[in-house]
Amino acid sequence: MVKEEWPEVTFSMFILSLNTSALVHLGQLPDPETQEKKVDLQLARQTIDILDMLREKTRGNLTKEEEKLLDSILYELRMLYLKASG
Repeated sequence: MVKEEWPEVTFSMFILSLNTSALVHLGQLPDPETQEKKVDLQLARQTIDILDMLREKTRGNLTKEEEKLLDSILYELRMLYLKASG
C-alpha cells in the first residue's frame, strides 16, 4: 500500500482552509458534501471571529506575507458577510 504524501501544513494553508470554510458558509462556494450553496451567517461569523482571534494572538509573530494574507482574507470575508446579511 502506497501512502499518499500530504503537503506540509503551514500557517498560510491553515488560514486558507478557514477562508474556504467561511466562503462555504457565506454561500460563495458549494458545500463539499452536498454541492449546494447555502448561507449560514452564524457559522460564517464564527469563522471570521476565529480568523480575527488568530490575527490578534499571532500579532508580531507572522511574516509580512502571512500578515498580508490574513488581513486581506479578513477584509474580503467581512465585506461578503455585510453583503449577505444586508
